[in-house]
Amino acid sequence: MATTTMALTDSAIVGTIRATAVSASSSAQAKSTMKAIRFHGQRDIRLDTIEAPRVGAGKVKIAPKFCGICGSDLHEYLGGANLIPKPENPHPITKETLPLTLGHEFSGIVEEVGDGVESVKPGDRVCVQPIIYDGDCRSCVRGLVNCCDRNGFVGLSGWGGGLCEAMVVPESCVKQLPDNVTLEEGALVEPLAVGWHAVDISPFKETDSVLILGAGPIGLAVVQVLAGRGCKNIIISEVSTKRREFAAQFGAHYTIDPVNEDMVARVTELTGGLGADVAFDAAGVQAALDPAFAALKARGTLVNIAVWEKRAGIAMNGLVFRERGYMGVATYSLGDFEAVLDAISTGKIKPAGMITKKIRLDKVVDEGFHALINDKENQVKILVDVGAGLS
Repeated sequence: MATTTMALTDSAIVGTIRATAVSASSSAQAKSTMKAIRFHGQRDIRLDTIEAPRVGAGKVKIAPKFCGICGSDLHEYLGGANLIPKPENPHPITKETLPLTLGHEFSGIVEEVGDGVESVKPGDRVCVQPIIYDGDCRSCVRGLVNCCDRNGFVGLSGWGGGLCEAMVVPESCVKQLPDNVTLEEGALVEPLAVGWHAVDISPFKETDSVLILGAGPIGLAVVQVLAGRGCKNIIISEVSTKRREFAAQFGAHYTIDPVNEDMVARVTELTGGLGADVAFDAAGVQAALDPAFAALKARGTLVNIAVWEKRAGIAMNGLVFRERGYMGVATYSLGDFEAVLDAISTGKIKPAGMITKKIRLDKVVDEGFHALINDKENQVKILVDVGAGLS
């Protein structure tokens, strides 16, 4: 596949996008290509001109409108390729490898549907559940598609991504937005679904006291889900002053600065001396994990959502002698996107405040990735307005 490439370097990108080699006078040819943000390697993300995808039977073609930049995207930019398949090891389902189009948190408009598609039609406003799964492994046959032995993600493993002008996915991935859910909110459904799933499979009960480690997008998603489900004692531990403010805005009853406060003592105080019933780890660092276990009551459960960059150390006797539990959570499963969309539509979750910045597609590196690196404290979710800057 021939491509025209523009590197998005660390310096600011100014001016219009260079014209492609395709003649603008040929409308048929122009429609056969599109712009896409693609990952080529560590700190190497480019705005490429590539062939536009074609829709097939059972597939849906979508024009992405808003796409969030995820922590997974940022980790790939800084240290990848890790999740993104390398040329020597293509993804087992998509058979694709880098360079790949990024973006797995996005909403858009249906442009075209293939034969057999009945759930959506052209013009529908949708979001995409990006899990890629084989459907027949030991997990999938139990309905646990998020635990697929060969799983992947749209925007990280192939099948296009949200940071482009058009992409095609199976009908099963496409979720129609309720009329009162905006396209911007639609781009927040994916991270909210992570929080929803974590709470859903945990032992949480409405009367529980809950501790959350980290007030990044996923930690804040958990706060919103818990608040929407009626939790009366939400406690969040976060080093950033600004993110503690965000947590309070979204429903946290108490915030803790773990640098200047004794987290275990504070949680004990806020739970009447008992300790937290459930804790959610959205931080993924040892310094938070150790006191979190100590802050749990006997037979309390710590739910790990974070993807760890290093191997965690667990003081097993602290689990054994207090009969505490430790469980992992893998993104979201069937039905979680629909549940989140319903919660937004009915007002149980009001996530629009998570959007702290909107940028153009041609500013993804300098105003997106670099903002998350250098201005992390003031950013929650940066949305890319996919159509802006492409005319």
